[in-house]
Amino acid sequence: MGVLGELRAKFHTVWPLLDERTRRLMAASEATALGYGGVSLVHRACGLSRKAIAKGIREIEKGAAVAAGRIRRPGAGRKRITVSDPRLLETLEAMIEHQTLGDPESPLRWTCQSTRTIAKALARQGHAVSHSKVAQLLHGLDYSLQSNRKTEEGQDHPDRDAQFRHIAVAVKRCLAQRSPVISVDTKKKELIGNYANAGQQWLPAKQPKPVRGHDFPTPDVPRAFPYGIYDIGRNTGFVNVGTDHDTGAFAVASIRGWWRHEGKRLYPAATTILMTADAGGSNGWRLRLWKIELQKFADETRLPIAVCHFPPGTSKWNKVEHRLFSFISSNWRGEPLRDYETVVNLIAKTTTAKGLTVTCRLDRRKYATGRRVTQAAMKQINLHPDRFHGEWNYVIRPHETPQRGTNS
Repeated sequence: MGVLGELRAKFHTVWPLLDERTRRLMAASEATALGYGGVSLVHRACGLSRKAIAKGIREIEKGAAVAAGRIRRPGAGRKRITVSDPRLLETLEAMIEHQTLGDPESPLRWTCQSTRTIAKALARQGHAVSHSKVAQLLHGLDYSLQSNRKTEEGQDHPDRDAQFRHIAVAVKRCLAQRSPVISVDTKKKELIGNYANAGQQWLPAKQPKPVRGHDFPTPDVPRAFPYGIYDIGRNTGFVNVGTDHDTGAFAVASIRGWWRHEGKRLYPAATTILMTADAGGSNGWRLRLWKIELQKFADETRLPIAVCHFPPGTSKWNKVEHRLFSFISSNWRGEPLRDYETVVNLIAKTTTAKGLTVTCRLDRRKYATGRRVTQAAMKQINLHPDRFHGEWNYVIRPHETPQRGTNS
């Protein structure tokens, strides 16, 4: 049968039962026992490389085999691609962020680009990576990769995707210029009192907090109107909790509060302020009072105020929703909002693993509803619409001479 045949028979019997480490040591032991030419015979019999067999021999001679339960020494093998290319993840997230679909408040997101398309785009930016590795990285970022297809979400505006791209370009340009970029919106109004709050919290067994059995409040029950300003560049939040009504005047007053409390100090060299907002509510693109109050704000700050509205039905993609409001809701889950102090304290204590900090204040001012804004007052607004959907994208510039006594 010969030595080679005997070796092949021996390896054929036990080889499938061994891992990389034990195969290496077994092959090295056989090669050592055979003496001169043993490495070549073992290589031909089992197919293990000469380099691996020689490594096993060195480990046996030095008694430096890896610990039981391990295949390689700690630190052996290739480094993770995210270690050898530390900017890969950052580039990947920046590339697909404005094309991400799915509910942004859910931990699961997806992208309509294929892994091969993403891998080619990364290669053009100097990041050599395979499409299978892109899939692994996306799963690690809580993405679920789908095929290249559009998803239907009710009556989508035909320019929805184009507006998303327009907003992404405007935001990147302003961030590159170190100008403030804020995402604004009003959170769902909250009942103040001993009412049930969605979610659960850890409490002693069988000792839930008692709350009212019904939450059908009368008009005299106080409510909280949290208006959020999320600073995209600095990952900070500012929330103005109103106690009266959610109007265009309240929305701009909240933004003004952020500017006076934080923005002016953080952006002393600002040349403009960019806001992203949804299409409706107190900061909707159709609301006249919103634009009237923004003009007053522009005149006060002497800064152009640029606004980009998300298309109708896409407000959840505004970053204030999933970078600020979702974490506030998580922080106070299961906690009855018995008074305004509780609301303010819980919002101010909201943090995230990525370093979000939130400032919160209570606004007890009155904001009248039903204010009529005349056409003459609208003509006084120094508004410059963008060529692409000027109703959604516009800049309100300060007047050359601050206006006084504007009718509203």
